Amino acid sequence: MTPAPEAPVSVAAASEAGASAGAFAGASLVVRLAQYQRERFPLTAYVPMIAIAAAAGVGWSRAARGAQGSMSGAAWSVAALTMLVGFFLLRVADEHKDAALDRVARPELPVPRGLVTLAELRRVGAGLALVVAALNLSLAPRLLWVLAVVAAWAALMTKEFFVAEWLRVRHGLYLLSHMVIMPLLLGYATTLDWLVARATPPRGLGVFLAATYVNGLVLEIGRKLREPAAERARVETYSATWGLPRAQRLWLATLVLAAALTAWAMSVAGMSSTLVFPLTAAVALIVAWPMPALARGRAGSGKATERMSAVWNLLAYLFLALPWTLTALRA
Repeated sequence: MTPAPEAPVSVAAASEAGASAGAFAGASLVVRLAQYQRERFPLTAYVPMIAIAAAAGVGWSRAARGAQGSMSGAAWSVAALTMLVGFFLLRVADEHKDAALDRVARPELPVPRGLVTLAELRRVGAGLALVVAALNLSLAPRLLWVLAVVAAWAALMTKEFFVAEWLRVRHGLYLLSHMVIMPLLLGYATTLDWLVARATPPRGLGVFLAATYVNGLVLEIGRKLREPAAERARVETYSATWGLPRAQRLWLATLVLAAALTAWAMSVAGMSSTLVFPLTAAVALIVAWPMPALARGRAGSGKATERMSAVWNLLAYLFLALPWTLTALRA
């Protein structure tokens, strides 16, 4: 996406960045990484979401292919840890991609203010990647081929598919191409069931992956909607790029589509369609409650939309795990 015109860094932001950097001067890497994750990769938010998403991937696959019994604790744990590391590596990649912009527009962030360096993040990321590769290898060597596909797409994203300037002015294509990472990661989670079990892919896998893709769009668009007073120079949002009314309509459209696909995937895995379609529609209506306030420019409504987008994704993955959960309880 094209950056907004350059704006000078405020004295307050620069002072805050300097004071924060000084507070951690001389601290160990572990201490500095702990602070980094609190600011840029909060585990209190990521761990519950990814744990549920991993259960949705593995569990939905088991329900859809009619497997008996509970999911393997090892499969769920490896799926969750691998996905968590995957999202962390995407964050590290974004730190590199946005480094020049962050130095100018957001000096208060951890990397530009000197809390951690890009080289330190690369070393930590490489170490975590080796750990999850070893864990997947221990379950089934074929999983490494699946991870290689995910890693290849993530690498292409980091390089903006080698058409950075062309892609960044085509905001819709930028969004759609980058969001492919969601079904790739959730598709990987399903392989911890069917591929490890040497079974065929479950029926309806395409519907499940489509649901994860559109759920990702809900989250990504929702986290970049702001009321006019909350917009910042050079900080890209969809409300600034497309205009707030259009961005809101697109977010609502993706929410409706996400609800329909999530319900469809649940029904494919054995849930009654007479229950799941009204259920997901009702939840989607509740999630959309900040929209009128955002349209009026009410303070904080953009952040409320961001939070509700996360709530929708959390509930959507709970729904997708539900067919397996109910099957396991009946067994």
